Amino acid sequence: MKKDHGKRIAVDPEIMGGKPVIKGTRLPVEVIIGGLAGGMTVAEVCAEYRIVDLDVRAALAYAAETLSEEHLIAVSD
Repeated sequence: MKKDHGKRIAVDPEIMGGKPVIKGTRLPVEVIIGGLAGGMTVAEVCAEYRIVDLDVRAALAYAAETLSEEHLIAVSD
């Protein structure tokens, strides 16, 4: 997966407690993903949060990359 989202996603401890956000905003990636998961279209997300399509794609790419790096630990009863 290409890491083009780095141009649009920022992680800074001084902004939103270090949550990943769209650069130049305080809009967390999780809000964008949540909007899409809740049934909003890309166009609706862009209009609601005043971002562009490339920001939404960057948020999705960031989320996908983050999930692909997740490690699960099996716990037995």
